Amino acid sequence: MTKEIKAPAKINLFLDITGKTDNGYHRLFMIMQTVDLYDCIKVTKTAGRIITKCSDPDIPTGKKNTVHKAAELFFEYTKIKGGVKIEIEKNIPTEAGLAGGSSDAAAVLKAMNELYETNLTEQTLCELGLKVGSDVPFCLIGGTCLVQNTGGIISRLKPLDDCKIVLVKPDCNISTAKAYEEADNTYLYHPDCIKMLDSCEIGYFDNICKYAGNIFEQVVEVPERVEIKQIMRENGAVLSQMSGSGPTVFGIFKKEKDAEAAADLLKKRFDKVYITKPI
Repeated sequence: MTKEIKAPAKINLFLDITGKTDNGYHRLFMIMQTVDLYDCIKVTKTAGRIITKCSDPDIPTGKKNTVHKAAELFFEYTKIKGGVKIEIEKNIPTEAGLAGGSSDAAAVLKAMNELYETNLTEQTLCELGLKVGSDVPFCLIGGTCLVQNTGGIISRLKPLDDCKIVLVKPDCNISTAKAYEEADNTYLYHPDCIKMLDSCEIGYFDNICKYAGNIFEQVVEVPERVEIKQIMRENGAVLSQMSGSGPTVFGIFKKEKDAEAAADLLKKRFDKVYITKPI
């Protein structure tokens, strides 16, 4: 018995660090959005252990993989003695600030809930997902959401207006742990979360783009970021910003032809360029 499911990438329209919990985790205030760039996940029930296979040979498939952790947690919680074979077709760039690994883990939790007919609630799945990673609960819900604290407080927002979102992943990787360490040791300007949330509440697209922000742009160095943003802006992007802790930069375009023009220029310089839309 097999279940196939798509795992979408995400971008951060807004990301700020608001403090730390007593146990040292960072408190966050984020507006997140899923886009139609997908990994494809196939989960098959087996009688044995957890087996993970991935189309990208550089991604470890053992116990450190997020999908393996998600499957283990599912079996521990449900007390089911079974197994699964998980096959991942990777399309979302890794270490890119797009939550590819978290989205894969969320897809596995959804698939196993259906395959084993456990009828776990969305809340329970999110609680399990949070033990895998802070982005997993949002990836279980998707769409346009406010995400707070360590990732477990999620509020649905009005869907983002129809638009095109160009993603560019430069040829470098960013350590999320190092990005947070740099943020802890830097005096940061905090973007206006209230104005951003108010704009999202009424669905005011222009102000969403105006008040968007990502605090990690102040501490994460991506050499090509200025160049990418300039090309996007010159071709009609109403917002250009880094996603997560980077290094992926996205641009939001109201017109498809503008997005295509920007993507064509960016493809001359970068290998990983995608035209997507909010979902």
